[in-house]
Amino acid sequence: MTAKQELTIRLSTENLKFLKRFAREHGLTATEVLGRYLTRLREASIEQPAHPRVESISGLVPSDLEARTSHMKHLAKKHG
Repeated sequence: MTAKQELTIRLSTENLKFLKRFAREHGLTATEVLGRYLTRLREASIEQPAHPRVESISGLVPSDLEARTSHMKHLAKKHG
């Protein structure tokens, strides 16, 4: 069995209510929900080859693009 430790975290009231409701609705504890989420994050962070379609479009959007600003300019131009 994996050793366990305690951790105190601070969440917004909104997030805490959501966490408790989600856990209750799924028959879990808040600790189980957070633990499962962190496990998935850890597993996803292990480098895995990207799907070929993702690889084919990677790098097409400039990293310094301000998406929101660009979209707003596009809408202003399109709709006058």
